[in-house]
Amino acid sequence: MLRELHISNLALIADATLELDAGLNCFTGQTGAGKSLVIGALEILLGLRSAGDMLRHGAPEGRVTGVFHLASPLLRRRLATLTDLPIEEEAEVLLVRRIFASGRTSASIGGHPISATMLKAVGETLADIHGQYDAQFLLNPANQLALLDDFGQTTALAGQFAQLWHHQQQLQQQLDNLSTSESLRRQQLELYEFQASEIDAAELPGIQLEQLESRQRMLANVEKIKSRAEAAYAALYEDDAAVIGRLKTIAAILLELVELDSEFSDPAGQVRDAAITLDEAAFALRRRIDRLELNPEELAETTDRLNTIHRLVHKYAGAGGTLEDVLSHRRHIGDELSHLRQAHADVSDLSTQLATIQKQLAELGQRLSAGRQQAATKLIPLVHRQLADLGMKEARFHVELIAPGLEAPSAQAFGSPQGLESVELMIAPNPGQPAAPLRKIASGGELSRIMLALKSILATSDRVSVLVFDEIDANVGGRMGAIIGEKLHRLARGHQVLCITHLPQIASFADRHITIHKTVENNQSFTNVRRLEGSERTHELAEMITGKDVTPTSLAQAQELLEIAHRTAAAFDRTCKAPGTRAPKSHSSKNTSRRS
Repeated sequence: MLRELHISNLALIADATLELDAGLNCFTGQTGAGKSLVIGALEILLGLRSAGDMLRHGAPEGRVTGVFHLASPLLRRRLATLTDLPIEEEAEVLLVRRIFASGRTSASIGGHPISATMLKAVGETLADIHGQYDAQFLLNPANQLALLDDFGQTTALAGQFAQLWHHQQQLQQQLDNLSTSESLRRQQLELYEFQASEIDAAELPGIQLEQLESRQRMLANVEKIKSRAEAAYAALYEDDAAVIGRLKTIAAILLELVELDSEFSDPAGQVRDAAITLDEAAFALRRRIDRLELNPEELAETTDRLNTIHRLVHKYAGAGGTLEDVLSHRRHIGDELSHLRQAHADVSDLSTQLATIQKQLAELGQRLSAGRQQAATKLIPLVHRQLADLGMKEARFHVELIAPGLEAPSAQAFGSPQGLESVELMIAPNPGQPAAPLRKIASGGELSRIMLALKSILATSDRVSVLVFDEIDANVGGRMGAIIGEKLHRLARGHQVLCITHLPQIASFADRHITIHKTVENNQSFTNVRRLEGSERTHELAEMITGKDVTPTSLAQAQELLEIAHRTAAAFDRTCKAPGTRAPKSHSSKNTSRRS
């Protein structure tokens, strides 16, 4: 619950402190006094409204501070999770929002700074605020569906469906993108496969290009090589004046001279060695000549292979390219082929995944639909009873679930993340009239009462403890005031309720009555906040009945309203406490703080 709200330098409020009760807190005052400003300050504190130009003129800084009592460990743990702060052990939490003249704002919880996103999440957890135009919330079918899920406790199931639906959309988008580029991808795949096949057919890895070119030159000139080699061999060994024969003759002469003069031994040995060396060379030359043969097939094959290599180098590496450049290109298109083939496999895999998810969506959607149908069946009589209490006894309420056929699940079959159906709240306000959509026929007063009826029903499952109603009596006459006041009183037994009202019938049910009035001092306007008790409260109610001209009659009427409200509230509380009766949440500080 919200124990205390302090507002400083916000619009017309220079400084105000509101101490709030655990039950029904009503704010009254003249139009324009600043009642909605108090609710606006609370919205700013909770991050549910932009501060805008709310800073009081001339003030360097404005501030809204709220002291919340959070007795529920579950709620404290949720806030700790939302803010990533160690506040789960703190029953009293201080929430602060500061507004600066520069337009900048800051927020903190328990003395720890938090972001605007965190603040909004905290605000939505702590309070549920209904403005005088928020009955329009009921006119949106999407909101009606969320309301039904909240009542039927199918919100978690709806969240699972929405998450799965968005996953399906992502897969469908990926599949569409792959399908759209399939033709281009197939052309690219065919091109790369041709290039890879062409390069692979040349068996390039391991080739020594210089050796291959040398072999081709030899094969192309084998006759010339053989002819020249024969001539060299003849000059060395076979001709009459062959070099080797002449060297052997010279060696023999020198050996004779060595016998006569030992100084000739070295030249004689050198000539002899030269003769032996040339003799070995001639032998090797002969062997090589004998192996030389004209091989047109090998020459043609080698020439073709070289031509193929040079063509591939020119084609895939360009002028100045090398064989290594071709091999590098082959590795690149190998990678591209893997990607393209994987994309083809992805199409098949995505199609399989999509079919699986669509089956899951259909099954999950059917469970969600069944839960919603059960919730609608249960909700209708409860709304009828509440509407009867609110003066709409003859009204007929109906929940229409509209579901498309799902004979063959497809991406188009699940057109909305909200489920397999849409919802329309139907109402027939008067007997004899057919039911029609609420958004088409309900008046402003009827919308306010229907919203209050639904809030009364859903109150027990609300995840927040502070309910705020800004002029719930808009478009509602005084005749219904007491009934609405009683409803708010009942709500306040399980929640802390803050309510701005113009009707004394509602204000008379307040556990705490706060008046807001405007004064002018030194040509400056100020909004003041004060709690009313005793005769002051009676006078305020009388003024709400007749205006400023309070009379003994209006005072008596005000006193009577208080007494009626007291008796009605007491009777309700006694009924709830009777044996065998399920008691609602008490509005005492102890019980309400536990609810908080």
